[in-house]
Amino acid sequence: MRDDVFPDGLLLSPVRALAWADAPASVEVLTLEALGDLFATDPAPEFLLLGTGAGLRQPPRAFVRAVEALGIGVEAMDSRAAARAWGVLRAEERRIVAALLPL
Repeated sequence: MRDDVFPDGLLLSPVRALAWADAPASVEVLTLEALGDLFATDPAPEFLLLGTGAGLRQPPRAFVRAVEALGIGVEAMDSRAAARAWGVLRAEERRIVAALLPL
């Protein structure tokens, strides 16, 4: 078994897992641009699981509106909960992506 550590954060799509090299210092300064091409999947994701670090913090309203304008929902939770939800939802073959800030 291989355990990878992503100290700066992690971006997940159904086809890849990437270290989040340009992760913001906190969720309060998160922008759509910080996610790079995370939403460039076919078919488009249903929603973004946003892991906000060690505790739940709400992302900026402007960020949520920008993601929702793409037809993608946003579910914010602490990063541990988001990682668990990722496993469950992908097992159900849901079309999701995730951005997990570090703990």
